Amino acid sequence: MRFEGRTVLDNISLDINSGDFMAITGPNGGGKTTLLRIILRLLKPTSGRVVYNQDITIGYLPQKNHIDSKFPITVREVIASGLINSPLRNESTARVEDMLRLTGLTEKANDSLGQLSGGQMQRTLLGRALIASPSLLVLDEPLSYVDKHFEHHIYDIIRDLAPTTTIVLVSHEMSTIASLANRHIIVDRTLHSCHSHTHFVHYSCEE
Repeated sequence: MRFEGRTVLDNISLDINSGDFMAITGPNGGGKTTLLRIILRLLKPTSGRVVYNQDITIGYLPQKNHIDSKFPITVREVIASGLINSPLRNESTARVEDMLRLTGLTEKANDSLGQLSGGQMQRTLLGRALIASPSLLVLDEPLSYVDKHFEHHIYDIIRDLAPTTTIVLVSHEMSTIASLANRHIIVDRTLHSCHSHTHFVHYSCEE
């Protein structure tokens, strides 16, 4: 992937298998979020391609700073938007209530995004990512802004999902949540080769 002549990702070859829990880590600015957005087909790579070998449903938790908090929409509406293209949308009322309870946002359901703290915004986006019971869950820095209490709740949520959901998680540092993964990808511009191991897979990118 190149932006205005600058190489952000180079020589990436990656398979994600059904049932994987893959943690992608590396320093800030190393290309982790760009890699995620290419995997999700939100960005078209300068060269190469992304291929899905089966039909999947995707839940995506982006970084909070990619969201316009001034957009006039409520917590309930944001979470419900995760069902727009889902066959489960007829169950939206019950599912939204379930997600509000799961994320601890029932009392904030009718608040606008601009009224939320950073942690509440993150929990809202997590509810949107989870509401359609996706077969692939993609999480970009899921612990950003959340307090320690909800951080441990996220561990429990991810742990419960892992047996039935393919998970791709980006974190700039190894943490308890990344330790739950069965595969690790390290994106680091200081590395210049690819090394493959049985349980830990390391790929490199250049910036």
